Amino acid sequence: IFCKSPQERTPEELINCGIVNLDKPRGPTSHQVSDYVQRILHITKAGHSGTLDPNVSGVQPVGLERATRITEFLLTAPKEYVGVMHIHKEVEESVLRENVLKFIGKIQQLPPIKSAVKRELRTREIYEFELLEIKGKEVLFRVKCQAGTYIRKLCFDLGKEMGTGAHMVELRRTQAGPFTEKDHLVTLNELEDAYHYFKDEGNDKLLRYCLQPVETALKYIPKCWVLDTAITSLTNGRDLGIP
Repeated sequence: IFCKSPQERTPEELINCGIVNLDKPRGPTSHQVSDYVQRILHITKAGHSGTLDPNVSGVQPVGLERATRITEFLLTAPKEYVGVMHIHKEVEESVLRENVLKFIGKIQQLPPIKSAVKRELRTREIYEFELLEIKGKEVLFRVKCQAGTYIRKLCFDLGKEMGTGAHMVELRRTQAGPFTEKDHLVTLNELEDAYHYFKDEGNDKLLRYCLQPVETALKYIPKCWVLDTAITSLTNGRDLGIP
């Protein structure tokens, strides 16, 4: 499969080692969504790139078969979210913006009681925190952050800092590593239709759109070029000496 360019791979090869940039719906867990993909494509393995809360929608890359192992690289990749926060008391916009600046950079965060990790203070980095629109007590915001950041807790801590209280109302993930909403984002229904057209009608156009080559997940990772003459040595265990 890797002797061919991604454009030359057959649909079967992409199913065996590809990525679906799935638009996760609200309701099911990330694990359930991976299971749906597995059943739709009739494969034995599918893995997601980081847990999303059942009530959160958006970008959820899913690795297929041999590409399942590649999702570990996406677990630690930066994430971006767009959400709505409700502030419990009216506050001046200048005060809100001033306090938002305090949460850009490295912050200390205590995971919520209902979380998949040990509840202890952790350092997380907020790369960008932007207020898109403010309407009364409702705030539309965008956050780009380190993997493992709890946006619900971020909203809570911001409200606490202002002395007003605040909570997250709605959240959507717009980016996970190199995958964004603009990169062949597909729904479960679209994936199911694509597989149907391929299997029953021999039309693979939609399926090819849905399935991305495994290399897509690695495009943000630094690369080096290896000479053909060094391949044998490397596959036999020689260290790759990079300055």
